[in-house]
Amino acid sequence: QVHLVESGGGLVRPGGSLTLSCSASKSLSFLRSMAWYRQAPGHQRELVASLAPGPTISYADSVQGRFTISRDNINNTVQLQMNSLKPEDTAVYLCFADEFYSASLREYWGQGTQVTVSS
Repeated sequence: QVHLVESGGGLVRPGGSLTLSCSASKSLSFLRSMAWYRQAPGHQRELVASLAPGPTISYADSVQGRFTISRDNINNTVQLQMNSLKPEDTAVYLCFADEFYSASLREYWGQGTQVTVSS
């Protein structure tokens, strides 16, 4: 079992920056991949950025060049640095992780942290 806890959300003006952090209850070395998703009211959950084995980093087209995902293996956290924020970035941001367990893949989600971009 892995517990994920997000932090760092809040209210920011357009053009501003925020850094989200996802703290995992076990070493990141045991996890296969980690990612940030977001869900805005009335919209489907969408993948924002991911760290996959390789390592492979990928971003949604809408955040490419503005957001950066990174991992801190010492503190077992994954961060999402968000710059040049736009009102359309407003959403609940959720941390995701998966791990291999008994030949299957287990998925874990955090509770989410609200990001509101508004003047």
